[in-house]
Amino acid sequence: MATATTTTAALLLLLLLCSSFSFYVAVGEEKRQTYIVHMAKSRRPSTFAEHGHWYDASLRSVSSSAEILYSYDTVAHGFSARLTTAEAQALESLDGVLSVLPEVRYELHTTRTPEFLGLDKSDDLVPQANTGSDVVVGVLDTGVWPERKSFDDAGFGPVPAGWKGACEEGKDFKATDCNRKLIGARFFSKGYEASMGPIDETRELRSPRDSDGHGTHTSTTAAGSAVTDASLLGFAAGTARGMATRARVAAYKVCWVGGCFSSDILAAIDRAVDDGCHVLSLSLGGGMSDYYRDSVAIGAFNAMEKGVLVSCSAGNSGPSASSLSNVAPWITTVGAGTLDRDFPAYVVLGNGKNYSGVSLYSGKPLPSSPLPIVYAGNASNATGGNLCMPGTLMPEKVAGKIVLCERGISPRVQKGYVVRDAGGAGMILANTDANGEELVADAHLLPANGVGEKAGDAIKRYLLSEMSPTATIVFGGTKVGVRPSPVVAAFSSRGPNVVTPEILKPDLIAPGVNILAGWTGAVGPTGLSVDSRRVEFSIISGTSMSCPHVSGLAALLKGAHPDWSPAAIRSALMTTAYADYPGGNGGVLDVATGKAATPFDYGAGHVDPRRGMDPGLVYDLTADDYIDFLCALNYTSLQIAAVAKRTNYTCDRKRTYAVSGLNYPSFAVAFETASGDRVGVATVKHTRTMTSVGGPGTYKATVATAVTGGEVKVAVEPAELSFTKVGEKQSYTVSFSAPSLPSGSSGFGRLEWSDGKHVVASPIAFTWT
Repeated sequence: MATATTTTAALLLLLLLCSSFSFYVAVGEEKRQTYIVHMAKSRRPSTFAEHGHWYDASLRSVSSSAEILYSYDTVAHGFSARLTTAEAQALESLDGVLSVLPEVRYELHTTRTPEFLGLDKSDDLVPQANTGSDVVVGVLDTGVWPERKSFDDAGFGPVPAGWKGACEEGKDFKATDCNRKLIGARFFSKGYEASMGPIDETRELRSPRDSDGHGTHTSTTAAGSAVTDASLLGFAAGTARGMATRARVAAYKVCWVGGCFSSDILAAIDRAVDDGCHVLSLSLGGGMSDYYRDSVAIGAFNAMEKGVLVSCSAGNSGPSASSLSNVAPWITTVGAGTLDRDFPAYVVLGNGKNYSGVSLYSGKPLPSSPLPIVYAGNASNATGGNLCMPGTLMPEKVAGKIVLCERGISPRVQKGYVVRDAGGAGMILANTDANGEELVADAHLLPANGVGEKAGDAIKRYLLSEMSPTATIVFGGTKVGVRPSPVVAAFSSRGPNVVTPEILKPDLIAPGVNILAGWTGAVGPTGLSVDSRRVEFSIISGTSMSCPHVSGLAALLKGAHPDWSPAAIRSALMTTAYADYPGGNGGVLDVATGKAATPFDYGAGHVDPRRGMDPGLVYDLTADDYIDFLCALNYTSLQIAAVAKRTNYTCDRKRTYAVSGLNYPSFAVAFETASGDRVGVATVKHTRTMTSVGGPGTYKATVATAVTGGEVKVAVEPAELSFTKVGEKQSYTVSFSAPSLPSGSSGFGRLEWSDGKHVVASPIAFTWT
């Protein structure tokens, strides 16, 4: 019995040991991945003689087996190691650890924008036919730097037979600078020189060559060839490519140091259409005016009539309401959103508090020990010294210190130069209420970090309350997978459309924040004359960047569907855009408010090119439809002729024209506010016609609305449409009924038609005036 008992106990002990070992192995084999650990270098405890020892001890405190892969000590401070999720979370909670970021695998086939839009999976997106290489994108901007690799013509066939463009020679630009990718380059300066005098050729070139950078950036965004190992000073590394890599590019230089003049712009549009461009991209604007007074609208109308899509930037005057440019309904108006990529930097204060910001600084880092920090307003005798304007800082008060500057009036990068020139060691650039929490990264000339308004206010309170305030800046490199994304950029101009409230603008948004694309060889990434750096690519922001994204995507659709009209292409991009995040995570946010954005901010939503290639149905329009629209605006014959070149055209007095009858892919419904004691329900009707581009199908309509302080009833008649073949057209009417609400009230909604495969969506905006 004793022997049996002993044997049983031994077996139980062995089973227990085996179980414990199995559990240990299971835990030890938990999946690991590489993390990059950013440390606050100045927070190193005095017990460690070297930072490497501190890094190692920090890692050992959470893992007995992990090993440091790399130590970072130049533009970043910290280390990388392979960790479990639990270990990474434990490490992030330690004092002195700024962030623990999971490593992201980079493949040498994309920058973040094509991947974010799904174009990295585009093998099945476009037909195998070579029609894409016959599409020409004309870019009206500051010119082009032809030597950039983004204009490599390897793999391109002969220039399309119908192309009538040319490469005009001028200062530092020869006809041989063009090739089978960059097939045209012209410059237009007569209007500019007539107003501003002769071009100063010590500052810019009287030729198509780009001495600014903006034009090279927009043209390569739209249709640049793929370039491997692209980055800006190591940031955003990957393969840079435009939206339509197989399209050809023609550059039309219309913008100079003193601006872009409408006579030059109109001449360029005229020549570009005649040359044979299929898409025109204009990242410029000048506010809103009647269409017959707007040279861009006039040129765009006639381009549209000849089958050319015109894409324009919405403007950078957001988040103010009614701040749009380029609102003509025959123009595709593009607002800006963010990517899921960021360039984090961290301000570490002497009190131990950390604040996140953004930076593209890549030079020598700040000393490991904290530096004194001073508020620019207290280091200047000038009014507005807080803005770090040239000549306003007192060197004796900023030398060797980090200077807190505030945004406004002068360029962000120039403020950094002002600090450096005065002897400052670094800069924290704080947003004011005009910019809120929107962060735009810059390749500063000195260690600098841009922070939001809240962080800026907190930093200011600290340095004004301490006798000897100190700080340092830690740079975090490139981070992808940022959520939520996209969000509407605060600078992106907003509706309502003041010229025609019944036309919803912008049409849609596309990536426009921190965009990597080709750059000029004439200036550095800041554009400042004192910046001696020269880069192949640069990162900038604006609706100027979002516009060429849509221009390139339009070219992509034109190559896949050569018979589609400009209106059909725009419709395809608009009705497949998304206004909600995937997975039911709510509506796209507005960075200006932190709340859900509205159609006045993003139009139809964020562009989704993969869905846009197969929209199912489109809202098509012809030049005659637009002329009917002008008749609905009560345009005179002279005004119509100014826009449409239809001399002696007279609107039919026997017809009833209505703006609500324009076959637009969105709905802007304007109700009148009842006056006095008059109350009741108003009804507004819109008619639309859809054309099948997806073959047979039965589509059913659904509508959702949200109005503060009231309810809008929506009736769609018929609510079901059946199509039997491509090209078939079906019409419907939407009746919007609403009670009178106070002037300035608004509401929003969305109408969707679906056949189970396609979803054809239209945004709805309600206003009471």
